[in-house]
Amino acid sequence: ALLDAVIDDYFPVLEHFGDLLEGLEDEALARPSPATLASVNHTKRELLRVRRAVWPLREALAVLGRAESAFVRAETRPYLRDLHDHTVQVIDLVETYRDLGSGLADLYLSSVSNRLSEVMKVLTIISTIFIPLTFIVGVYGMNFAPKDPVTGRSLPFNMPELYSPNGYTDVMLVMLLIVVAQLIFFFKKGWLSKG
Repeated sequence: ALLDAVIDDYFPVLEHFGDLLEGLEDEALARPSPATLASVNHTKRELLRVRRAVWPLREALAVLGRAESAFVRAETRPYLRDLHDHTVQVIDLVETYRDLGSGLADLYLSSVSNRLSEVMKVLTIISTIFIPLTFIVGVYGMNFAPKDPVTGRSLPFNMPELYSPNGYTDVMLVMLLIVVAQLIFFFKKGWLSKG
Protein backbone atom coordinates (compact mmCIF):
# COMPACT_ATOMS: atom_id res chain seq x y z
CA ALA A 1 0.00 0.00 0.00
CA LEU A 2 2.87 2.37 0.79
CA LEU A 3 4.63 1.57 -2.48
CA ASP A 4 1.36 1.99 -4.37
CA ALA A 5 0.80 5.42 -2.77
CA VAL A 6 4.36 6.51 -3.63
CA ILE A 7 4.10 5.41 -7.25
CA ASP A 8 0.60 6.82 -7.76
CA ASP A 9 1.79 10.20 -6.47
CA TYR A 10 4.22 10.43 -9.40
CA PHE A 11 1.36 10.68 -11.91
CA PRO A 12 0.04 14.10 -10.76
CA VAL A 13 3.63 15.38 -10.75
CA LEU A 14 4.10 14.17 -14.30
CA GLU A 15 0.75 15.67 -15.31
CA HIS A 16 2.03 19.01 -14.00
CA PHE A 17 5.17 18.61 -16.13
CA GLY A 18 3.00 17.80 -19.15
CA ASP A 19 0.96 20.99 -18.67
CA LEU A 20 4.15 22.98 -18.15
CA LEU A 21 5.72 21.64 -21.34
CA GLU A 22 2.54 22.39 -23.28
CA GLY A 23 2.64 26.01 -22.09
CA LEU A 24 6.33 26.25 -22.94
CA GLU A 25 5.60 24.95 -26.44
CA ASP A 26 3.03 27.71 -26.99
CA GLU A 27 5.50 30.27 -25.64
CA ALA A 28 8.33 28.98 -27.84
CA LEU A 29 6.15 29.37 -30.93
CA ALA A 30 4.46 32.67 -30.12
CA ARG A 31 7.07 34.71 -28.24
CA PRO A 32 10.38 32.93 -27.77
CA SER A 33 12.72 34.53 -25.26
CA PRO A 34 15.81 33.45 -23.34
CA ALA A 35 13.53 32.88 -20.34
CA THR A 36 11.63 30.28 -22.39
CA LEU A 37 14.81 28.34 -23.08
CA ALA A 38 15.82 28.60 -19.43
CA SER A 39 12.42 27.20 -18.39
CA VAL A 40 12.74 24.33 -20.86
CA ASN A 41 16.21 23.46 -19.54
CA HIS A 42 15.02 23.72 -15.93
CA THR A 43 12.08 21.39 -16.68
CA LYS A 44 14.40 18.88 -18.33
CA ARG A 45 16.64 18.90 -15.24
CA GLU A 46 13.63 18.37 -12.98
CA LEU A 47 12.47 15.46 -15.13
CA LEU A 48 15.94 13.97 -14.84
CA ARG A 49 15.63 14.19 -11.05
CA VAL A 50 12.30 12.35 -11.20
CA ARG A 51 13.85 9.69 -13.43
CA ARG A 52 16.72 9.21 -10.99
CA ALA A 53 14.22 8.77 -8.17
CA VAL A 54 12.02 6.26 -10.01
CA TRP A 55 14.67 4.16 -11.74
CA PRO A 56 15.94 2.36 -8.59
CA LEU A 57 12.32 1.75 -7.52
CA ARG A 58 11.69 -0.10 -10.76
CA GLU A 59 14.66 -2.40 -10.15
CA ALA A 60 13.66 -3.02 -6.53
CA LEU A 61 10.09 -3.93 -7.50
CA ALA A 62 11.35 -6.24 -10.25
CA VAL A 63 13.49 -8.10 -7.73
CA LEU A 64 10.70 -8.26 -5.13
CA GLY A 65 8.21 -9.52 -7.71
CA ARG A 66 10.48 -12.34 -8.93
CA ALA A 67 12.64 -13.42 -6.01
CA GLU A 68 11.64 -16.09 -3.55
CA SER A 69 11.69 -14.61 -0.07
CA ALA A 70 10.22 -15.47 3.31
CA PHE A 71 9.22 -11.79 3.66
CA VAL A 72 7.07 -11.68 0.50
CA ARG A 73 4.06 -13.98 0.24
CA ALA A 74 3.04 -15.53 -3.07
CA GLU A 75 -0.33 -13.70 -3.08
CA THR A 76 1.56 -10.36 -2.76
CA ARG A 77 3.67 -10.92 -5.89
CA PRO A 78 0.93 -9.97 -8.43
CA TYR A 79 0.57 -6.63 -6.64
CA LEU A 80 4.30 -6.08 -6.80
CA ARG A 81 4.30 -6.92 -10.50
CA ASP A 82 1.45 -4.42 -10.98
CA LEU A 83 3.49 -1.80 -9.12
CA HIS A 84 6.46 -2.62 -11.34
CA ASP A 85 4.27 -2.02 -14.41
CA HIS A 86 3.16 1.35 -12.99
CA THR A 87 6.79 2.26 -12.35
CA VAL A 88 7.65 1.40 -15.94
CA GLN A 89 4.77 3.65 -17.06
CA VAL A 90 6.14 6.49 -14.94
CA ILE A 91 9.61 6.04 -16.43
CA ASP A 92 8.16 5.94 -19.95
CA LEU A 93 6.24 9.17 -19.27
CA VAL A 94 9.38 10.82 -17.90
CA GLU A 95 11.34 9.76 -21.01
CA THR A 96 8.57 11.02 -23.28
CA TYR A 97 8.52 14.39 -21.51
CA ARG A 98 12.32 14.64 -21.62
CA ASP A 99 12.22 14.00 -25.38
CA LEU A 100 9.49 16.62 -25.66
CA GLY A 101 11.73 19.02 -23.72
CA SER A 102 14.59 18.39 -26.14
CA GLY A 103 12.19 19.02 -29.02
CA LEU A 104 11.09 22.26 -27.37
CA ALA A 105 14.71 23.43 -27.16
CA ASP A 106 15.03 22.76 -30.91
CA LEU A 107 11.69 24.51 -31.52
CA TYR A 108 12.89 27.55 -29.56
CA LEU A 109 16.09 27.73 -31.60
CA SER A 110 14.11 27.40 -34.84
CA SER A 111 11.70 30.16 -33.79
CA VAL A 112 14.55 32.49 -32.88
CA SER A 113 16.30 31.66 -36.15
CA ASN A 114 13.11 32.39 -38.13
CA ARG A 115 12.68 35.74 -36.39
CA LEU A 116 16.30 36.60 -37.08
CA SER A 117 15.78 35.69 -40.74
CA GLU A 118 12.78 38.02 -40.92
CA VAL A 119 14.78 40.87 -39.38
CA MET A 120 17.68 40.22 -41.74
CA LYS A 121 15.30 40.19 -44.71
CA VAL A 122 13.91 43.61 -43.77
CA LEU A 123 17.38 45.05 -43.21
CA THR A 124 18.61 43.59 -46.51
CA ILE A 125 15.69 45.09 -48.42
CA ILE A 126 16.30 48.50 -46.82
CA SER A 127 20.02 48.30 -47.61
CA THR A 128 19.33 47.20 -51.18
CA ILE A 129 17.04 50.17 -51.70
CA PHE A 130 19.59 52.63 -50.36
CA ILE A 131 22.69 51.29 -52.18
CA PRO A 132 21.87 52.78 -55.62
CA LEU A 133 20.58 55.96 -54.00
CA THR A 134 23.83 56.34 -52.07
CA PHE A 135 25.80 55.81 -55.28
CA ILE A 136 23.85 58.51 -57.14
CA VAL A 137 24.13 60.98 -54.26
CA GLY A 138 27.84 60.20 -53.96
CA VAL A 139 28.52 60.84 -57.63
CA TYR A 140 26.58 64.09 -57.70
CA GLY A 141 28.07 65.14 -54.39
CA MET A 142 31.51 65.44 -56.01
CA ASN A 143 30.47 68.74 -57.69
CA PHE A 144 32.63 68.65 -60.79
CA ALA A 145 32.72 72.04 -62.46
CA PRO A 146 32.20 72.24 -66.25
CA LYS A 147 34.91 74.96 -66.50
CA ASP A 148 38.29 75.36 -64.93
CA PRO A 149 37.87 78.11 -62.29
CA VAL A 150 41.42 79.45 -62.96
CA THR A 151 41.60 79.47 -66.77
CA GLY A 152 37.88 79.46 -67.61
CA ARG A 153 38.35 76.66 -70.19
CA SER A 154 35.77 73.88 -70.58
CA LEU A 155 36.90 70.63 -69.00
CA PRO A 156 36.62 67.42 -71.07
CA PHE A 157 35.28 65.29 -68.21
CA ASN A 158 32.67 67.18 -66.25
CA MET A 159 29.07 67.01 -65.15
CA PRO A 160 27.14 69.57 -67.16
CA GLU A 161 23.83 68.32 -65.72
CA LEU A 162 24.83 69.88 -62.39
CA TYR A 163 23.96 73.25 -63.87
CA SER A 164 20.76 72.29 -65.66
CA PRO A 165 17.67 74.15 -64.40
CA ASN A 166 15.84 70.91 -63.48
CA GLY A 167 18.88 68.90 -62.35
CA TYR A 168 17.78 68.54 -58.73
CA THR A 169 14.21 67.47 -59.53
CA ASP A 170 15.43 65.16 -62.32
CA VAL A 171 17.83 63.35 -59.98
CA MET A 172 15.16 63.08 -57.31
CA LEU A 173 12.70 61.63 -59.83
CA VAL A 174 15.30 59.12 -61.05
CA MET A 175 15.97 58.10 -57.46
CA LEU A 176 12.23 57.74 -56.78
CA LEU A 177 11.80 55.62 -59.92
CA ILE A 178 14.67 53.36 -58.79
CA VAL A 179 13.02 52.87 -55.39
CA VAL A 180 9.60 52.14 -56.95
CA ALA A 181 11.15 49.70 -59.46
CA GLN A 182 12.98 47.89 -56.65
CA LEU A 183 9.82 47.66 -54.53
CA ILE A 184 7.86 46.25 -57.47
CA PHE A 185 10.64 43.73 -58.11
CA PHE A 186 10.73 42.69 -54.44
CA PHE A 187 6.94 42.38 -54.34
CA LYS A 188 6.86 40.20 -57.48
CA LYS A 189 9.56 37.96 -55.96
CA GLY A 190 7.36 37.59 -52.86
CA TRP A 191 9.94 39.13 -50.53
CA LEU A 192 7.57 41.82 -49.22
CA SER A 193 4.54 39.63 -48.57
CA LYS A 194 3.90 37.56 -45.45
CA GLY A 195 2.81 34.44 -47.37
